[in-house]
Amino acid sequence: MTSNEIAQRDGQQTVAEQQANSLPAPAPTAGTTALMAWAQEASLAYDMAQKLAATSFVPQSLRGKPGDIAAAILAGSELGLKPMATLKSIDVIQGTPALRAHAMRAIVQQQGHDIELVESTDTRCVMRGRRKGSEAWQEVEWTIDRARLMGLLGKDQWKKNPKGMLVARATGELSRLIASDALHGMAYVSEELEGITHAEVVTVGGTEFRTKAPLSVAALTGQTPAPTTPDADTAYSVEIGSDQPEPGTWDQDAIDDSVDWQAEPDQQ
Repeated sequence: MTSNEIAQRDGQQTVAEQQANSLPAPAPTAGTTALMAWAQEASLAYDMAQKLAATSFVPQSLRGKPGDIAAAILAGSELGLKPMATLKSIDVIQGTPALRAHAMRAIVQQQGHDIELVESTDTRCVMRGRRKGSEAWQEVEWTIDRARLMGLLGKDQWKKNPKGMLVARATGELSRLIASDALHGMAYVSEELEGITHAEVVTVGGTEFRTKAPLSVAALTGQTPAPTTPDADTAYSVEIGSDQPEPGTWDQDAIDDSVDWQAEPDQQ
């Protein structure tokens, strides 16, 4: 190969390398762009959380926990809440974030859905709502008798403010019924996740008993443990008005009417 041919070959290689280096980098995908934006938002939220962690604006369940505060701020952002509003709207109950009732109503109404308080007393709450664009109203009712069956009346908040607690329970049930998509996985109000577990009604020898329940707060968030087979030795009756920090009692009528709970095949 002559010197001219070698020079020509080297020149062609140089031109090819220059052209390759001048090609634009592949454009990031929409998913990558969204993830990068979220990571930047998370970093800013954490910086903000570190500054807020020791202030009285942070609820007790989050105070001193910048990581949890940042997560709450990010979750609130997805729900359309600003950071400071989030800190007054979200509680962490047994490790599970939950909206306060007033915040859940605000989010649902902000999405254009209707919620109306029809009746509210210390013994009964009736609320109705309808999805945006729908003509049909859905109505829910919470009574003090229903709360008693679930073993709730022994709790301090039920003794001090039964009217507000009935409104909170009705809010959660109605919001899930008409606008569960607006809640982004935070479907229960703080007042519903008070550490109360549920029990189910079973029949042993022709007699109904309320058994210690297989459901817990974890079950409410999608991690339902395997059901157990009850027997007469493990069954118990609940005295009205007793305080039960462990299992409560199962409101069978509420479950039959609920759109959130579906019975297992062996319970039907």
